[in-house]
Amino acid sequence: MTPVKQKFLATSGILTTALVWALMWYPFRSLKAQGVSVPMASLATYLITIALGVVVFFKLYREQFRLEPPLLLLMLVFGWCNFSYTLAVAEGQVMRVLLLFYLSPLWTALLSRLLLHERLTRSGWLVVALSLLGCFVFIYRPGMLQGEAPLTHSYEWLALSGGMAFAFGNVVSRKLHTIPVAVKSATIWFGVALIGAVSLLHSGELHKMLDIPAQSWLMLFILGAVLLCTSVISQHGLSILPATQAMTLMLMELVFAAVSAYLLAGEQMTLQEWLGGGLIAGASLLSGDMTHPAPHPHSHHPPQGAA
Repeated sequence: MTPVKQKFLATSGILTTALVWALMWYPFRSLKAQGVSVPMASLATYLITIALGVVVFFKLYREQFRLEPPLLLLMLVFGWCNFSYTLAVAEGQVMRVLLLFYLSPLWTALLSRLLLHERLTRSGWLVVALSLLGCFVFIYRPGMLQGEAPLTHSYEWLALSGGMAFAFGNVVSRKLHTIPVAVKSATIWFGVALIGAVSLLHSGELHKMLDIPAQSWLMLFILGAVLLCTSVISQHGLSILPATQAMTLMLMELVFAAVSAYLLAGEQMTLQEWLGGGLIAGASLLSGDMTHPAPHPHSHHPPQGAA
């Protein structure tokens, strides 16, 4: 395959992934209207994805899948990231969830400094500044300066925690660069299914899985297959395209989400939210080159800060 065709397929894969995640709120809200809660839908969808993944990657999993402690951490972190995001978009304003989630470059910059001892570049400091300014503009309310909570809805905290988990997962994943992408993906699928099951056990609703209607199972199977496909094609795209270009393409998720939320749910953003969102999106656009590598252990200038 020629480099041009490879780049075209990679670009198409990233845009497809952005479109899928921008529209993910709609099937989960539809399932919720059919009596299938988000934890039920998450558990069912990711069990289907796991089953399909085992069929597609059976040889690779048999040879290389080992549930080591770092993978367990990745499973829990990315599992919460996906679960909280899905729960937030199923309950709250789509664009508000996405923009709070897109603060993840801010957390990535801070965690890379704390855990990997990487130094921020000028772009990195600009990402931090734009993210903080955008967040302040986005969530500002007059009562906030008098001590009121900056976020008033549970779905907002879910989105924020999901972005933090995504950033932490990315930092952990960089430590596990020798592990195949398919193995990391399967670990994430297990994590979402596990958190869905724990949530249902906690609420005493695990038995309701048996009451899911047949038509809902069809939608869940389609969702599971789509998630498997997007995992593969997005990782293929990320392995070919430069980080800055991939991030630019992924930002199309915000455009797709804004259009779909307006057309399908009648959701609109205020001017203040557009301004704050623009600053957050701008920070994400610059997040491809945020840090310098950590100094070599034998350097005369050891890294500062605690791990």
